[in-house]
Order: sequence, then structure tokens, then C-alpha cells
Amino acid sequence: MTMLALEVSGLSVSYRQGLGWRQVVEDVSFSVRRGEVLGLVGESGCGKSTVALQLLGFRHGGLRTDTGKIVLDGIDVLTLDRVGLDRVRGAKVSFVPQNPTTALSPGMRIGEQIDEILVAHDLPTGDRARELFGLVGLPDDAAFLRRYPHQLSGGQQQRVCIAMALACEPSFVVLDEPTTGLDVTTQEQIVDLLVGLRARLDMSMLYVTHDLGLLSQIADRIGVMYAGHMVELAPTAQLFSEPRHPYTRGLIAALPRLDEDRRTIKPLRGLLQRDALPKGCPFAPRCDFALTRCFDEAQVLRHAGHGHEAACWRLAEMPPAAAPAVEELPAEPDHCATPPLLTVASLIVRYGHGVRAFTALGSVSLTIGKGETFALVGESGSGKSTLARAIAGMVAPTAGHIHLNEAELSPLVKARSPSQRRLIQYIFQNPDASLNPRATIGRSLSRQLDFFFPDRSASAMEQITAALAEVRLDAAYASRYPDQLSGGERQRVAIARALIAQPELLLCDEVLSALDVSVQASILELLQRLKSELGIAMLFISHDLAVVRMLADRVCVLFRGEVMEIGSREQVFSPPYHPYTHSLLEAVPVPLKKRKPARQRTVTSVDVGTGCVYAGRCVAEIPGICGTMPPPWRETQDGLAIRCHHTLEDLLERESGLSRRGLEKP
Repeated sequence: MTMLALEVSGLSVSYRQGLGWRQVVEDVSFSVRRGEVLGLVGESGCGKSTVALQLLGFRHGGLRTDTGKIVLDGIDVLTLDRVGLDRVRGAKVSFVPQNPTTALSPGMRIGEQIDEILVAHDLPTGDRARELFGLVGLPDDAAFLRRYPHQLSGGQQQRVCIAMALACEPSFVVLDEPTTGLDVTTQEQIVDLLVGLRARLDMSMLYVTHDLGLLSQIADRIGVMYAGHMVELAPTAQLFSEPRHPYTRGLIAALPRLDEDRRTIKPLRGLLQRDALPKGCPFAPRCDFALTRCFDEAQVLRHAGHGHEAACWRLAEMPPAAAPAVEELPAEPDHCATPPLLTVASLIVRYGHGVRAFTALGSVSLTIGKGETFALVGESGSGKSTLARAIAGMVAPTAGHIHLNEAELSPLVKARSPSQRRLIQYIFQNPDASLNPRATIGRSLSRQLDFFFPDRSASAMEQITAALAEVRLDAAYASRYPDQLSGGERQRVAIARALIAQPELLLCDEVLSALDVSVQASILELLQRLKSELGIAMLFISHDLAVVRMLADRVCVLFRGEVMEIGSREQVFSPPYHPYTHSLLEAVPVPLKKRKPARQRTVTSVDVGTGCVYAGRCVAEIPGICGTMPPPWRETQDGLAIRCHHTLEDLLERESGLSRRGLEKP
């Protein structure tokens, strides 16, 4: 019998609320075997991170553990005092956080941060930092160890955090959303690293995330949480092929799929309202199968198959999970048939001066038609947000031109006319930072009206109500503050604030990346509706290619500030691919598709302005050519353009010999 690395029994946790306490985790039980990876998934606020932190005995004045045991290597973590916890943390159980930028000390060199952990556990330092960096795929030379966190990329910072977690060779690692803020290629590398470390070190892991597709690639089993309850627990393949709980079905149905062309996403009905939970099943108010009994009777995990449990008394009556509906789409707009809404011509953006100058965008040209959704994809640092900010007038281009409705725009927004400012609206990635926390939602929206339509102040409330209705929020939200809204509601308000200006172009900068899958589905459905009903054009920036495939009309692939490929959605998601586009598609996790390790890339330096910027990482690099000569554009008759030294025929022939990870030609 396989030994257990962890056993959680009857865990209930409460947070202080006013003069009382609110229970946020209720009677959660699960176990993890040695060498096993258990995934924990659920909407924001479901309690998964609270459970994860309890494995390290995390407690503060506003939190209490009501009941339960957490037994790790025979030790009940919940019974330990601070001295006992200090011995266990790092040595037996360690933690990898979501945001390495805030987890790493900015004033300490990364090698010193490894040594600090070793010293705290009375372990010798020596060359241990170098060993750990080599283990996680980082350079192990002295110069690299002397770097500060800000001198590393996001992926390198996360590898440092993983190295710190492994410093004392713990048997159990807790990972809390470790790849949420990373692009798909960096995410793929981190997941491959974790898979390799698990096999090499026989580690057990609890992997907390809202990314179901990612969990399918690394977890042996998955636990689904809702409103503090464990509602389903099953082997990974079984959970995806035969989800039993209605909430799990809803999550999977809301998951964008790269291996399926546009389909209807059905968001979960309603929102999680902690203040209005019934005494029975917490999911009952949002469940399509709920009966009166569901609201009154508490549910517990029941046997639903081999190793499969679900907290629903209607398991035997539940119809099979329906396949996602394919959407009948109207014909895509012909962006060449009418004058373009926006034209970007030979745009160059450089930061800094002299030897420290950095080219963020190198001669980018593109057009966006009226009513068109134009997607920008590429990994972090590719220049996507820089391009959007240049279009918005927040960054002054070094060279090039931007035209809106055939009129040239001034480089900076302060020099543009009020009409030009109104027609381009920016929706930021994080509404928590872009909404004024001290202003009501109504006030935030009315400021747009005061600036763009000062003569309509008498009808301001009507327009605010109409804007909220556009994003499916009622008028009562106007009197609320941002901290009284969920993450999805705040993002809807940010969209309403842009819409109330009556724009022609929305700049959507990673507006879905911080949202869990169910909230993401509702925002995606909203954007699809706004596109069809209002005819608003969008520049949609995302590293989620599955979302891009569902929403975009045309797609532009950027790498290190240069366009690699541009074409319609069908063209970009079908062979021939630019080698970089192929690597992005290969990196996207597809549920129930066998995972292939990322290809090893030998990174070489390429002089800026001489060869292809992707040459140093390209697995199809032509020696002596790609690194020294600018690549030509290869174009098809129907508008696909790929910038590569390989001909389109060569790329297509090469693609036919490579596995496409289950992607099918449309």
C-alpha cells in the first residue's frame, strides 16, 4: 500500500468579520500519496488558497482553525507552536507563491536568499545555491548568483522561488497559482520543470490553480472546491471525461479549448454570494438541477466511481454531461472592403538612450477594420502592451505613424482632440488598480460623461444605468465601491466605463488573465455580445491562444517587438505556422491530450537589426542565414503573411512531420 505524504481530515477555517467570525472552509478532507500531485481548483474565494496555507500552519489574528487535523509525515501541523512550525516549514513542507516579484526580497542577491534558508535550518551553504539553480535549469555561475530579482525575467524569478522551496529537500511542496501571471511558453517550461523534479525527487505536491487545462497536464487527481466545500474529488482523466458534480461540469463547459473552433461558452449562472448561501448544498442557487431538497440538506462526498467522489445526492439521476455547443457564426467582416479604422505604419518604440537603449517595437505595421477584433499574441516582453499604449498615446513612438479614421494621431494623448481620445478607450488588465477605490462606481462612470459629454449632465444617471445594463449589472451597482464587487464584476465595470464614452476601438490588455475560468467565460461572452451588437472594434491582447481562437477575426504574432506572422484566425491556427507560432501552440495545455516535453532550445545571441530575432531559439534555424540576414515576408494569395527564411512550402512540409499535440486542421 502506498504511504500517505499528507492527510487532511475535517478541516474548517474561519476569518474574523466585524465582531464575529465567518467560516470560509468547512469540513474539507483529502489525502496525498507519496510522489503524487493533487490539484485543487475552484473559483476565486472558494477557499483553496486558505486550505493550502493551512498545510504550512499559516495563522494570523484574523484567522482561526475551528476543527480538523493536517498530518504531514506523522506530525499534526495544526498542533505546532511557532518554534515547531519554523522547523517544519522548509524542511518537510515548502511553499511556491503566485507572484515571485513580491515573494523575493528586492534588496538581496538571489544566491544570498538561498543561503538564508539554509542558515535558518542549520544546514551548510557551500555550493548548495549553485546545485539548486542547476537543478531548476538556471545558470549556476557566480555572476548569476549575484543578480538581484529585478534583473531576472518572470520565469527566472519563479525558478528561483522553486529552488528556495527545494533548498532543504522537503517531501511536500505547496504551489499556489505558480504560473498564473506567466505566458504560455514560460508556463510550459515551469510545468516541465515541476514534472521532472517530481520524477527525480519523488516529491508530493498540492497544486492550487484556477487553470483546469494546466492541471490536466500535471495532476494525478483533482479536488474541486466551491464556497469552502470539497464538492468533487477524482482522478484527472476521469474528472474531465466524466464530471459528476454540476459545478465541475460548469467549469469544464466554460473552459476555452484550443482544439475546438469557435463554440458557445456557457458561463455558470449567477455569482457566488457568501452572505446568501443556503443551509443545504452551497451550489444550489446556481445549479440547473437543484430541487427544494438541495437547498435544505447538506451534501457530503459520495462514491461516484473508482477513486471518484462527488457531493451531490442526485448523482444517479444526473444526465450525461453534454458536449459544448458549436456556435453558428456570421461571416467574418472583410477588413479590406472598407477604409480601416486604425492604421499603424512602421511604428518603432525605443526606451532609454545611448548604450542602454532598448527597442521594444521594431517597425510594426498593421490595420484594424471597423468592427473587427484584432488579437495580439506573444510571450511577455514581445511588445504587445507597448503597442497598445502607443496607440492610446501613453507612450510616444520613436518613429512611425498612427492613423484613426484616416486622420493622423499625435504621439501623446494630451495633444489629441477630445473626439480622438473618446474614440479609443483602454481596458486595463487589473481593475483593482485602474478603478478609484474611494469613488463609487457611479462616480467613476460619470467622470467619463463629464469629460466627453459635458452638455449631457442632466441625463447622466440614465446613461450610467444604460452602461451598467450593457455589461449585465443593475443600477444598484452605481452606489457601490470597487471593494464591494467581485473580480468579474469589477472587470465589467471597467468595460462599462470604456463603453460609456461611445468608443469605436477598445484596447483590451490581458483583461481575462487574472480571472478564474467561470468569471472569464462570462466576460468572454460579454465581449462576444458587444462585438456583434455594437460593432465595436477591439485590439485584444492575450497570451491565452484558446481565448484568442474564440474571439478574434485576425491575429498578429509578436516576438521581441517584431511581427512574426499575421493573418485571419483560421490561417494563423492552421499550417503553415511560423516556427514561433508553432511553439506557442505547442505550449498550450489541452485537456486529456498527452503532454510532450518542451523541445530543448539552444539560445544564442543575435545582433539587433541583422538577423531574425527568433533565430537564437528557433528549432528550425538555418545556420549562417537566420542569425545574420533579415527574414523576408512570405505571403499567400488570401492574406496570410509569415516572416521567415523558410518558404511556406518548407514550413508546411516540416509541419506534416511534427506532432501537433492533437490539433486538427479546421
